[in-house]
Order: sequence, then C-alpha cells, then structure tokens
Amino acid sequence: MDLVKELLNGSRLALARAITAVESEYDEAIDIMKAIYPKTGRARILGITGAPGAGKSTLTDKLVKQYVKAGKKVGIVAVDPTSPFSGGAILGDRIRMNDLATNENVFIRSMGTRGSLGGLSKKSSDVVKLMDAFGMDLIIIETVGVGQSEVDIVKNADSTLVVLVPGLGDDIQAIKAGILEIGDVFAINKADRDGCDKLNVEIEMMLDLDSRKLAWRPPIKRTIASQDVGVEELVESLDDHFEYLEDSGELQKRRAERTRDEIIAMINEQIGRYIADKIVSSDSFAEQVEAVNRRESDPYSVVFNVTDKVLKA
Repeated sequence: MDLVKELLNGSRLALARAITAVESEYDEAIDIMKAIYPKTGRARILGITGAPGAGKSTLTDKLVKQYVKAGKKVGIVAVDPTSPFSGGAILGDRIRMNDLATNENVFIRSMGTRGSLGGLSKKSSDVVKLMDAFGMDLIIIETVGVGQSEVDIVKNADSTLVVLVPGLGDDIQAIKAGILEIGDVFAINKADRDGCDKLNVEIEMMLDLDSRKLAWRPPIKRTIASQDVGVEELVESLDDHFEYLEDSGELQKRRAERTRDEIIAMINEQIGRYIADKIVSSDSFAEQVEAVNRRESDPYSVVFNVTDKVLKA
C-alpha cells in the first residue's frame, strides 16, 4: 500500500491522510492499521489529564518544547470537545499550541470526543499507533476535562500526568473521583495562586491513605506553565517514571493489559455492529419491543433471546 510506505518513510502528508482514513472509518482503514502494526510499540506514550481550566494545553506546549530541545520527535493527540454544529473538534488546544505546529519534529492532531465519555476519541488509540509507526519518540494524549470519566486515559498511556490547580474548590472531589488512582505524576499548575500549599498537603494525605502498596509513589511538582517555571523538573519526574516502568517490568505488564483490553473492546464493537445491522433493524426485534411495552414480555427475555441468537450464529 503506497500510503503506508510513504508514512513509514517519514511523509507527514501520508501520516495526516492515514489518520483521516482511520478516524473517518474509510474502507482502507483496517488494512492501514494491519500494515503498520508491526512497526508500533516503540514510542513512549504520555497521557495528560485534569480538570478544565488547569492549564493542560499551556503545560503540554512547554513540555513538548523541552523534549524537542532534547532531540525528540513528538506527536500530540489533542482531544477537544466536539462541535454540536459540525461534529468536528473545536480545536482550542491546537490554537494554544499554534507555534508548535510549524516545528518539523512535532505533529499535532486535534480530535473531537464524539460523545466518548472517557474524554477520548474512540479512534485516539489508532492515531497513537500511526504516530508510533511514523517514528515519534514521544506521543502525548491530552484530554478534554470531563472529570471522573477521564480515568479512561490510563488505558492508552504508559505514564499519566494529572494536572491540578489551586482554588477551584473541588480539588479533593476530583482526586476522590478516581484521578488519584491513575496519576503517576501530579503537577500543581498556576502554583503562584493562593491555596497551592493546601492542595499539595491534600494530595500527600490522599497518597498516604492509598491502600495499595505502590513501588512508585507519585511525585508532586509545582509549575507555572505560562512562565515556564518548574517545567524542567516536571520533565525529570516523567522521565524517572518511565525509567521505573522499564526497570521494574511494569511497562511490559501495562502494555500487555492494554493490548488485551483493546482486543476485547474491538470484539465488543464488532458484536455490537452485528446486532445493530442484523437484529435491531429487523421486524422481529420491533415486535419483541412492542411485546415488552404491552407487558407481554420483559427486557431480560429479549436480551437473552438476542444474545442466544448471536452466539448460535
């Protein structure tokens, strides 16, 4: 496939076209993913998540500049809210990282969430693989801030950076909601604001109360991304975590679990499509729904009949 050859040879245009094909589910999308898969698994994947207004995009911009300065090629998957009018990404993150877009060692792709509750486009993992095969050293997934459901990012990243900010009033609630459990490194951004010390202590207390026995205790770093303060120290902590993952064998374990989860999700998606195409649209299914509405049947029996039919198919 010419497109795949061009991508593997370093064509940015081919990468962009391949991403569009996969995101839009063109006919050749699966063939593209099959062809590039043997070339994946080399890039380091960093997830960045946190509450809206925490300054994730600005911090991402500064982090990327540090890595590019160190000679790294960086891909960014910026997951923006989906426009209710066009269905496309609103592109807020891309605008904030505008000066990176012209750097030949950086490739930015904005994606709409398209209703995905996890703050991630369903196709984001495929986009990560395409950037990996292209030859990126580091791929950053930055999610839209949607609170508790952002824990889904951990399924796509090797390391997860949680960005918090003082003074939002819901810091502990955000941590309790599950963000604490996925954070490998914490960054308190806008650290010049009142309440920074208080938030730092609260995170430390929550880590102390964590019942899991962790070999890695997530460090807490303070940054002022707009002024490029504390970014180098944050990069060091992120690098330390990746080194820990490699040395401990945790990286291989996490990636194996991710592969398993991905395959299961793909199986579920295929079964769901089959049910939607072959069963839900049938007259028989409509009759069963009507029977439930008349209380002549029940939803549980309908579900059993559908799944039984699918398993026998």
